[in-house]
Amino acid sequence: MRIRGGRLPVGRNAADPSGSGGSGGASESGASAGRTPDGGASGDGSAAGGPASTGAGRLASPWTRAAALLLAGALPTLTFPAPGLWWFAYVALVPWLLLIRTARSPRRAALDGWIGGIGFVIAVHHWLMPSLHVFIVLLAALLGLLWAPWGLLVSRLLGGSPSARRAVAAVVIVPSGWLLIELVRSWEGLGGPWGLLGASQWEVSPALRVASVGGVWLVSLLVLAVNTGVALLIAAPAARTAVGVALLVCALSVTAMWAWAPRPTSAGTVRIAVVQPGIVEGPGSVERRLDRGEELTRSLAGRGVDLVVWGESSIGAGAWENPETARRLAELSRLVGADLLVNVDARQTDGSGRSGIFKSAVLVGPGGPTGDRYDKMRLVPFGEYVPARSLLGWATSVGRAAGEDRLRGDRQVVMTLPDGARGLRIGPLVCFETAFPDMSRRLVRDGAQVLVAQSATSTFQGSWAPAQHASLGALRAAENGRPMVHATLTGISAAYGPRGERVGHPLGTDASAAEVFDLPLARGETLYGRFGDWPVYGALAALAALCAVEGLRALRRPAPGPPGPPARTAHGSPGRPGR
Repeated sequence: MRIRGGRLPVGRNAADPSGSGGSGGASESGASAGRTPDGGASGDGSAAGGPASTGAGRLASPWTRAAALLLAGALPTLTFPAPGLWWFAYVALVPWLLLIRTARSPRRAALDGWIGGIGFVIAVHHWLMPSLHVFIVLLAALLGLLWAPWGLLVSRLLGGSPSARRAVAAVVIVPSGWLLIELVRSWEGLGGPWGLLGASQWEVSPALRVASVGGVWLVSLLVLAVNTGVALLIAAPAARTAVGVALLVCALSVTAMWAWAPRPTSAGTVRIAVVQPGIVEGPGSVERRLDRGEELTRSLAGRGVDLVVWGESSIGAGAWENPETARRLAELSRLVGADLLVNVDARQTDGSGRSGIFKSAVLVGPGGPTGDRYDKMRLVPFGEYVPARSLLGWATSVGRAAGEDRLRGDRQVVMTLPDGARGLRIGPLVCFETAFPDMSRRLVRDGAQVLVAQSATSTFQGSWAPAQHASLGALRAAENGRPMVHATLTGISAAYGPRGERVGHPLGTDASAAEVFDLPLARGETLYGRFGDWPVYGALAALAALCAVEGLRALRRPAPGPPGPPARTAHGSPGRPGR
């Protein structure tokens, strides 16, 4: 057949029901996303003039879209302390999800995920800027890549006009993809599990009950499921009934966990004191901080405490090398009638004969150091060591990166207090080790009755970091059904009961004081303590099932037939001149 009077529309053919033509990006999207997990055609949502076309029109400029994505990725940060808008967590990701679903190609969807991920990482770690400066942008760009595959997943499941079956799958699969990102970036070398979305719910009682069942991971899954459901309610009218049912199932699941999950049973109380010297700056600050800590500890005499906890790096190298320090600490222990758990940041030799700078929790009794010592195992990247120092050592010249790498311990330690404290067993953690759920769980399984964290966030006093760090204690306590004490040099110091509830009054960043907490002890085992990170394995199984379904569908798809004869045009073409 001869066609006269013009050219064929580019990108439009019988297999393109939208007839949108346009860019190569649109045709690429149709090729890759034409079939969905429910077997239907997805399209790009723009043919019918729906939400996708409206959003795409308003964000036609790539710079405008990038700015919107950076902002959308940063929104979840408002759910963490200090803003503390915990309720906002359930819709904070909706703008990001709606933006990704308007992507007109897989490459655009991956880019949307990456840009939003950059915004999230910078916002969650903004308090590191004084230490890392411009390096935080590079860090965010690298970590943001974790969200690129998630962008593809969101586009695949939420794009176009999802059917009921695809919408229900999205409520399961999209949160599973996010959880996989949280799992990967929880690796210490990538900065550790700071800013897990489930951690925003640290003061919500039902969420803490959920944490006792599946840890912070299960809380993150439920928060993401609600965000995905809300996005679908907005963008997929045809699937609203199915999505409503899925959200109802989530609500009923939380109710069931609240009603039937095992609760820790009471086992008495223990009195633990926290010593917070406050901000001590200028020449001789290390010695003056030690003096202030000693003064505050003396004020605890006669108060019947079972343990006194000092913050991270409460004793510096010079003081620890001075024999007089051990004598002073032993005298304090005798005066107060309790052991002291201090923290030493100094050059030492460990049990295996390694020498270097360790951060160590050291138990000191009336006779001096007892020999119980825990060396910090998970170090803060750049703050306590520089990864691949031969390549990244230049970071020390543009920020406050560690000039010398600390050495890490090789095992966790449970310490037993003297009989005067009823043989209480404590599990020490140092600094951001409280962000790792597995470390607290291991200590409890090894017999720890109280989790004790020693921290110092003085470098980040004016930021949200102290409040965020202190809030992690509530999650670790609820996950394991054991009380937790969080002691710092400059605040925030706090204590939590075995259900994650706040105990006593926290010491803020403006306080220089000693505070006594009467902590309820507990016995019994939570479901998270028994089964561990099972939500992570469930998420991996869901993603594996999706890959299997997509693989089988691809195998069953008939092979394309032989190409038809090329069309002749009125003006001919270089390949086949017209007549």
